[in-house]
Amino acid sequence: MGGSLALALKEKNVCRKVIALVRRQEVVRQAEALGAADFATTDPAQALPQADLVIFTTPVRAIIRQLGELASFYKAGAVITDMGSTKQEIVQAMANLPADVYPVGSHPMCGKEQAGLEAAEATLYEGAPWIVTPLERTPPAATDLIFNLAQAVGAKPRLLAADRHDKLVAAISHLPHAMATALVLAAQQVAETDPAVWEVAASGFRDTSRVAASDVTMMVDILLTNRAAVGEMLALAQGQLAHLAEALAAGDEAALRKLLEQASQQRKAVYNKR
Repeated sequence: MGGSLALALKEKNVCRKVIALVRRQEVVRQAEALGAADFATTDPAQALPQADLVIFTTPVRAIIRQLGELASFYKAGAVITDMGSTKQEIVQAMANLPADVYPVGSHPMCGKEQAGLEAAEATLYEGAPWIVTPLERTPPAATDLIFNLAQAVGAKPRLLAADRHDKLVAAISHLPHAMATALVLAAQQVAETDPAVWEVAASGFRDTSRVAASDVTMMVDILLTNRAAVGEMLALAQGQLAHLAEALAAGDEAALRKLLEQASQQRKAVYNKR
């Protein structure tokens, strides 16, 4: 996510300077070689004091920790934002930042199952929703800056409260990850007695299981920082699976058809208008 944003900012000439703060020295060389940053470093003292806008793109629990750990390096008046997939715990951590910086939560609704700078692509954000979750202390100018940032890379920003964000993304992002995980694990159980299941797997399995290949650390952080909402969505999904199982067990064609048609029509209504 961070690498893709850096590439987009550079290609579209959005910022005066893009500075990458990374964990490993080899990524410093990689970022500069790809043209993803004007300057890359592993030293926060070389990056943060000159930054007007600081964007955290690490996994959610790392963001929560780093927000406070790096606070002494922030420039007075800097806007502090993030790209984390859950928002309530991040916004709570932002509320404790020094009074002379301006925090605002954000979450671009896009991504890839591949992680790392080698998977970065400048077009990743084009047409994607970008949720902005300001705090009570966030000045309008800081919120406007994140809106402008999102629009500059082709995304579509919108405001949501952090708790509402977490419930909605639990339904349309975190639950799909959990369901894809369950799908792969169920097929793996079949493979224990008949490995040919992998040989006959085709596009349907590939497409519905794609996000199961996502970065595990990222997903653990997401699920653990949105436990209540994800648990609620898993219960809803279990209820729908129970309805399907009941219709199948009873041979109830009418009930089965109704469920399949309801899902088909809703899926088409969401994506055919885009």
